[in-house]
Amino acid sequence: MDGLMMDDFPLTLTHVVQRTERLFPRVAISSRSPDGTIRRTDYAGVIRRARRLARVLREGGIEPGDRVGTLMWNHSRHLEAYLGVPASGAVVHTLNLRLSPEQLAYVIHHGGDKWILVDDNLLPLLARIRDRINPKRIVVVPSAGGLVPTGYDDYEYLLSQHEPLDPLPALSERQAAGLCYTSGTTGRLKGVLYSHRSIVLHSLVGASTLDLRQSDAALVVVPMFHANAWGLPYILTTLGSRIVLPGRQLDPESLLDLMEQERVTYAAGVPSIWTGLLETLERDPRRWTLTPGLRMLVGGSAVPEAMIRRFAALGIDVIHGYGMTESSPLVAVNIPKEGMRDWEPDRLFPLRARQGLGGAFVELRLRAEEREQPWDGKSVGELELRGPWIARAYFQDNDPEKWTLDGWMRTGDIATIDPEGYVQIVDRSKDLVKSGGEWISSVALENALVAHPAVREAAVVAKPDPKWSERPIAFVVLRDGSVATPDELRGFLAPQFPKWWLPDEVRFVAELPKTSTGKVSKLTLRQGLGPSGPT
Repeated sequence: MDGLMMDDFPLTLTHVVQRTERLFPRVAISSRSPDGTIRRTDYAGVIRRARRLARVLREGGIEPGDRVGTLMWNHSRHLEAYLGVPASGAVVHTLNLRLSPEQLAYVIHHGGDKWILVDDNLLPLLARIRDRINPKRIVVVPSAGGLVPTGYDDYEYLLSQHEPLDPLPALSERQAAGLCYTSGTTGRLKGVLYSHRSIVLHSLVGASTLDLRQSDAALVVVPMFHANAWGLPYILTTLGSRIVLPGRQLDPESLLDLMEQERVTYAAGVPSIWTGLLETLERDPRRWTLTPGLRMLVGGSAVPEAMIRRFAALGIDVIHGYGMTESSPLVAVNIPKEGMRDWEPDRLFPLRARQGLGGAFVELRLRAEEREQPWDGKSVGELELRGPWIARAYFQDNDPEKWTLDGWMRTGDIATIDPEGYVQIVDRSKDLVKSGGEWISSVALENALVAHPAVREAAVVAKPDPKWSERPIAFVVLRDGSVATPDELRGFLAPQFPKWWLPDEVRFVAELPKTSTGKVSKLTLRQGLGPSGPT
């Protein structure tokens, strides 16, 4: 017997827009302009302009399902596109401005973008690939008082010439709403096509799983041009929370100034952003008065336990998150269960360095040698996923190896899961070091190295070895004014690992190469392995 509920009620972003517009119109949205000034608006203003954009698109010939690219920084007008493009029935395709010109041209062409919305200060980037792309219109979002070059449409002028679209069109919940491409660190970039239903469900579960509240003022540092900024623009809009957007100024002092000025209670970004911010705070802890109880969501790569401890000493609570473009991206979040916060620090902080508990409706399993592995905290296997916001295929790109025959998505991450359900990523399958037939975790070595007081960042990769097949080599960035030697660092690691795990070499570098999403590019490090430099 079926239930008697309105099960056919569509889960679409139009309902999110309408609810927030009605219930939270005066909640503030702040974003930093290129000149450093703060642009202030609210949900009523953003949604009114998003409705205008929806009408511009509809009257400009954009049909349901057409892709509209956005080449923009984190600011309120990008949020207008996040809401207005899907509300019109089209698909918002966020373009990663840190891709190479060749990669950027590829995703625009492969995504089939009909229009592109671009910040005026990013026009030079688009100009480099103009002869390789063919959108029907390029619409420029001008900075305050800026003029739009001849040959382009003016975003502000178009909005001023159109009334808000009301009512919004009726949409299917399975209709495509967003398109993001993977960062392409291991091969061709692949598109992930999100539906209205997947985004809405992800937002509803993400709001509680990420420990967000309607009363929060959330600083979204994670780029809006990658993985939907971890879904935060939609999650925060669903909640009606204050949103603070940093624009292009992501240096530690600018972020700390913004956090203090806007009374930020929650911030989200990748570890490379927070590393510099942490060092700046530690050098001058009295310069900024941050909101008591500040929570910081950190993801994109493993968060070292040492970083979590150092932020805790400053009164900042780190929430470790894990996901990927293909999972919208929420998979797991580390918030201690009831009673765990009372644990002794040496028991609590190792737990908090794990990736966390799987979110509601996300199913996890570990597989090794075609067999499912137990959740005992010791058994290792590739983490596989399924759930309502997990991709089941790539956009116009067949990759059958990514999905199992019984419908689970293979993450490529090697992990353990303890009896409490906490996931710990041991390594990426491609980043494990196989030495003499045994596996060495690069992530474990990196996290241990970062705990050394002289080390700012560390990356460990495999170097071919004629005897052992592969051996680990460590690349280390020292903190300003600090000194260390390879023998000192190996000695620091020795009590924590078997002798054969210790890196054969330690190379000191000024900085580690980063991918377009701020992760360390181990591919670049491996490609550059040659004669050893100074150690």
